[in-house]
Amino acid sequence: MTDYKTMINHALNSYFQDAGVSYHTLTESMRYSLLAGGKRLRPILVLEFCRISGGDVEKALPVACAIEMIHTYSLIHDDLPCMDNDDLRRGKPTNHIVYGECTATLAGDALQAEAFHSILSSDLPVERKAACALFLSEAAGVNGICGGQILDIEGEGTILTTKQLDEINRLKTSALLIAACKMGVAAGGGTELQMKAAEQFGRDLGLAFQIRDDVLDVLSTEEELGKPIGSDEEEGKNTYMALLGQEQCEQKITELTLCAKHTLSSNFEDCEFLMDLADSMAIRRN
Repeated sequence: MTDYKTMINHALNSYFQDAGVSYHTLTESMRYSLLAGGKRLRPILVLEFCRISGGDVEKALPVACAIEMIHTYSLIHDDLPCMDNDDLRRGKPTNHIVYGECTATLAGDALQAEAFHSILSSDLPVERKAACALFLSEAAGVNGICGGQILDIEGEGTILTTKQLDEINRLKTSALLIAACKMGVAAGGGTELQMKAAEQFGRDLGLAFQIRDDVLDVLSTEEELGKPIGSDEEEGKNTYMALLGQEQCEQKITELTLCAKHTLSSNFEDCEFLMDLADSMAIRRN
């Protein structure tokens, strides 16, 4: 984990460094959020799925950075006054608090475009680059983050069913985690069976991840999370904690994690790191 995070952070730091450009306020804003820390879960999944699919991790680094750019863009836009209106992210003031709403919006827009530039200018074979770009575009668009966001907005103030909440989180959260796993297999030249297994692993991990997020929003502290707690309830958002309660949430997290690990062990060799990662995500405190 430490080695991967070091690689990823070093690579991310190499982007948007030219302070001499006339639009340097924009690149500073992009770097502010991109380098603000975080678990780096999505790029780590890219690199490790690449490795266990027989690929070159170094060549997959631009792909790993790309998915972190998309994730960062989504967080910047999530925090905007017109969305969740949050003042704190990863223990620091949110992008729009520091740079203003217009610059923050543009920073998110630019990071989304630059993510695809990162993939398409990598040293991977053309067909692998194309597959990675396709998976990322699907996860970021109407059938992914954006679709999940609009369902989340429309659901505020109403009581949703478990099925409706699952759909929101499949799009809003799981889609990008699924993409990370599939992009890793694509970058590594894995098989179709490995691709399907990576998709299932990402789906189970993503749902478990979201349920844990909902639990932490109620039971954690602002210091642990690095962002305000209790905001879901204040904004009338539907959560698994509100719908199921803590006991059922913990049970579902355990079940989903076990399913994810079984999928891995049935389709990949040398997958102990990912299995440990799934376990650590199930019991995380931030």
